[in-house]
Amino acid sequence: MIERSIFSEEHNIFRETVRHFYEQHITPYHSQWEKDGQVSREVWREAGNQGFLCMPIPEEYGGAGADKLYSIIMMEEQARAGATGPGFGLHSEIVAPYIFNYGTEEQKKEYLPKMARGEIIGAIAMTEPAAGSDLQGIKTRAVKDGDDYIINGSKTFITNGLMSDLVIVVTKTDPEAGAKGTTLFLVEADREGFDKGRNLEKLGLKAQDTAELFFDDVRIPASNMLGGEGKGFFCLMQELAWERLQIAIGATATMEAVLAETIEYTKERTAFGKNIIQFQNSRFKLAEAKTEVQIARVFVDKCIEELLRGELDVTTSAMAKYWTTDLENKVIDECLQLHGGYGFMWEYRVARAYADARVQRIYGGTNEIMKELISRDL
Repeated sequence: MIERSIFSEEHNIFRETVRHFYEQHITPYHSQWEKDGQVSREVWREAGNQGFLCMPIPEEYGGAGADKLYSIIMMEEQARAGATGPGFGLHSEIVAPYIFNYGTEEQKKEYLPKMARGEIIGAIAMTEPAAGSDLQGIKTRAVKDGDDYIINGSKTFITNGLMSDLVIVVTKTDPEAGAKGTTLFLVEADREGFDKGRNLEKLGLKAQDTAELFFDDVRIPASNMLGGEGKGFFCLMQELAWERLQIAIGATATMEAVLAETIEYTKERTAFGKNIIQFQNSRFKLAEAKTEVQIARVFVDKCIEELLRGELDVTTSAMAKYWTTDLENKVIDECLQLHGGYGFMWEYRVARAYADARVQRIYGGTNEIMKELISRDL
């Protein structure tokens, strides 16, 4: 395998600390969380206590001021552990950066330290029952009323939705203005008229709470606006390259972990008097998968380098998201096949990974949309 060169010794030491955290505080409880449909509040506070939340946020707002590589290690170790439950990445690397980059000083001081401590859980409400990848098609309205705004509408498929304490809500303040009529608001979960629907039953990601959200005449002060009126679509577009790379990072780390486990399984499992890996078909399938996963790793690490230099563009991140998630589904399917009947059993990591991986081609913008974005740059 090609040695990775993007991490320093300090990063590698941090990785061992994170790995221990997952082994001690996540893995033993994850099966129960899958049954519960959500993780515990305690694990959020423990992650905050250990400084694992909102790490890139400056210290003055409760973060560690760390470089993005520390966040990437968190994502990779969560994928390695097969832990789909904790929505740490969305909380720390999507919601918190929106507040830091586009929020007022008052908003940053009010919310970011609490998010870094794990005292409040963040979510972002984009998708609606009739609007998925097409963000310009949202119907949720925010109508000005004196010094306030009144929000009406509904959202669905919201990660961290059930446990959320603070939600960035994508609204239309001017439906006739297209993208320029989109505005973001910070909505606290205890606002009158804000209700959480059922915890959605999903094909995979069983331990991750994913909910419907409803807004019925929710009154929000203008001071809860994020980034300025009509600036919502601009804010969303600015963050998409990083958000899509996060999906690629998780997909690649998951492939590496599942492939490693499958190689070990084929060395131990026997059929017709010999180990499965001794069959040429098995070796060739594993050789193909190892090669493809290595190619994905090199490409994703290159994208990470571009991100750190501030050079990652929308087209390249779309390529990374589409390619790695398509490949993830292919590789995990091959690994499941090599497990035979046991690969269909939920107790085996490969079965859960198979179910969890399918949504990767959908969220963050479907892979069909990714190809549309790439084609615009031809």
